[in-house]
Amino acid sequence: MAPSTWLDRQSAIPVTVSLTRQFALTGSAIMVVAMIAAGLFTAEMVSKATVENTASSTALLIDSFLEPLVQGLTREDLLSANETTELNRLLGTDHFRERFPHLEIWKEGGLIVYSTTPSLIGRRFNPPPGLVTALAGDISAQYADLKALEHRVSGRSQKYLEIYIPIREERSGRVVAVAEIHESTAPLEVRLWWVRLKSWLAVVCATSLIMLGLFGIVYRGNKLILLQRRQLNERLVEIEHTSRHNHILKERAQRASGRVAELTENYLRRIGADLHDGPAQLIGLAALSVEHVRRAQTPTKRDEELQLLNSVLSEALRDIRTMSKGLMLPEVEDLPLPEVIKRMALNHERRTGTKVTVHCGTISHTLTHGIKICVYRFVQEGLNNAFRHADGNGQVVMCRIDDSVLYLAVQDDGGTGVSGPAPPDSGLGLVGMRERVESLGGVFRVSHLPNGGSRFEMSVVISEEPQDG
Repeated sequence: MAPSTWLDRQSAIPVTVSLTRQFALTGSAIMVVAMIAAGLFTAEMVSKATVENTASSTALLIDSFLEPLVQGLTREDLLSANETTELNRLLGTDHFRERFPHLEIWKEGGLIVYSTTPSLIGRRFNPPPGLVTALAGDISAQYADLKALEHRVSGRSQKYLEIYIPIREERSGRVVAVAEIHESTAPLEVRLWWVRLKSWLAVVCATSLIMLGLFGIVYRGNKLILLQRRQLNERLVEIEHTSRHNHILKERAQRASGRVAELTENYLRRIGADLHDGPAQLIGLAALSVEHVRRAQTPTKRDEELQLLNSVLSEALRDIRTMSKGLMLPEVEDLPLPEVIKRMALNHERRTGTKVTVHCGTISHTLTHGIKICVYRFVQEGLNNAFRHADGNGQVVMCRIDDSVLYLAVQDDGGTGVSGPAPPDSGLGLVGMRERVESLGGVFRVSHLPNGGSRFEMSVVISEEPQDG
């Protein structure tokens, strides 16, 4: 069972929610909570500031006409009849009573010295918190507590805004009394409603802008992450495919190296057999002829034996030269690839008397000596195969380079040779061609053409650097 690859493990990982969606969900929830908290806080602060501003405005209004009329309280506990009558006249107008329906004047100890409700004048009640604050010199404002005793005694059931205003002595500035004014809340509620609405709209708009800005940043970051992740996955796929291809090439190279060693050993054995069966036998025969020359009785017999000896040695020398020519390579290291192919084709034409067509343009890439030797032997074996099995008909050699890959092909048109077309794996020559090519990391192919000919192809990756000069 093949080991699991990185892509297999990656496909097993469940698909998670995208970063943008995670931020939209969690960020929206957090921002809504923060918006509500900020809205409540802002609305509360704005409402409080509005109430305080209203209380300050009311205090200035009331203090402007009330303070001169109650200066008698600096000496007496109750207002005089004239002061009470004047206050009733001022506070009894319809416009004033519509806005300020109730007013009491308190002294220390919870004593009410004046009230628009006459039954409360002269009575003492527990000092409300606003009264205590005003006696200390500060203006206080809050909604009326209808459960307070003074409100229950006066029978008040409508909620008002209670404003406690300190009344000071003209010369010393000492607080001598406190005016409690009840202001109608209807206009105030309208103002508070609009103030709260504006504050909420401001908070919502600010929160939305912040959320949109953060979402834009996260969205762009998420797109960049997804793009890099996709590129990384593509790179990993490419690396894995390359790794598999390299593993296959490594196995091919190892098998080819073993086969090359085996073929070399077989080739050496064949050379040894050829030497033993050919030149060695002839030289042995020549050695016997020397003995015959020495035993010759007449000059004529000696000349015959010498002529036979010369013939045998000439044939042995010719066999040795023929075998050596097949083993030796021309000087191909400093030659460009097209010249190497052309020389091989010319040698084949001279040796066989056949015609070879070469299609090979200018090749300026750097080629190692090993590739040139492989090309030379490939062309040599391909043309020999074409001569043996196709009578040398339509012999063509083609080479080109595409994207740093060298393509080479040798083909023929078939013929009437007794052996017929060579099968892909027949003969020591084709096996040697395959092993030579695969030992360089290349690919070797054999195919049969529709006209009965054969085509041998090889492809191998070469360096991209052009040759100097």
